Amino acid sequence: MRAIQITEFGGPEVLNEVELPDPVPGVGEVLVEVSRAGLNYADTHQAENSYLAKQSLPMIPGSEVVGTTPDGRRVVAMTTGTGAYAQRTAVPEATAFEVPDGVDDVTALSLVVQGTTAWLLLRRSAHLEEGETVVVHAAAGGVGSLAVQLAKRWGAGRVIATASSEEKRQLALDLGADVAVDSRTEDMTDALREANGGRRVDVVLDMTGGATTDQSVRALAPFGRLVFYGMASREQPQPVKPTSLLLHSATVTGMWLPHAYRLPGRVVHRAMDELFGLVLDGALRAVPGGEYGMAEVRRAHEDLRARRTSGKLVLDPSR
Repeated sequence: MRAIQITEFGGPEVLNEVELPDPVPGVGEVLVEVSRAGLNYADTHQAENSYLAKQSLPMIPGSEVVGTTPDGRRVVAMTTGTGAYAQRTAVPEATAFEVPDGVDDVTALSLVVQGTTAWLLLRRSAHLEEGETVVVHAAAGGVGSLAVQLAKRWGAGRVIATASSEEKRQLALDLGADVAVDSRTEDMTDALREANGGRRVDVVLDMTGGATTDQSVRALAPFGRLVFYGMASREQPQPVKPTSLLLHSATVTGMWLPHAYRLPGRVVHRAMDELFGLVLDGALRAVPGGEYGMAEVRRAHEDLRARRTSGKLVLDPSR
């Protein structure tokens, strides 16, 4: 089968197209004939071994696929962390979800990682309450574009989106954000308060890191919550002192999707059921961000790292 393999860590240049034997599913796994694989910003960290989970070589990158099982089921699934950039992959049955008729490949892939992440950020980590102000950084991205829509649907009083270009900010507004802020502003604290009518904000969803995180923490209202779920800037925020949290009774927390599969009550399955339902009802839409073939995977990672993309990117392993 055709696959993308990494034999040394680094940037986009380490992604190579190769021919490999088909994978053999283990106990509790199922083989998927891949129609599309998801491309995520986290994959760029995976390629350079700077992700939360340390990687080993050789490796087929990627964590999500949509395709068909040998018994004819159309599923969208998370892999065990790697193996998605290939024509076939073995996935755990526990992380495979049957795709309803009427949900296309791009939408299914948007939901299984980015959609469930947005759901968990708002429902489990931030505990969003009706009327609260929600800041969504990188609002035109895969998670951000869905989080904007979910926050509005679940009663946010005001959604403030940040993005780096006029086009991306307009997309966030089209998705339901009340106001859009340039993410390149020098003082994000003042920008967020100004966007909220001079008031501090209640919830911040942050996958940027660096100064954006530091300044967003300083914009939190009493009992405000910042949920940190990525570091696209590749810059560490400053350490948060517990005493500084006391000043506004603020909370800074983190969320990493794999941990959600360990929660009781099949939480991720509940999230997927609700997200599929919203899509079928026309209340939630994925934003297609572009499709790449195997030969274009290096360019895909270059585009991701340069923040030139919006919405959901996918890889077509048939070309």
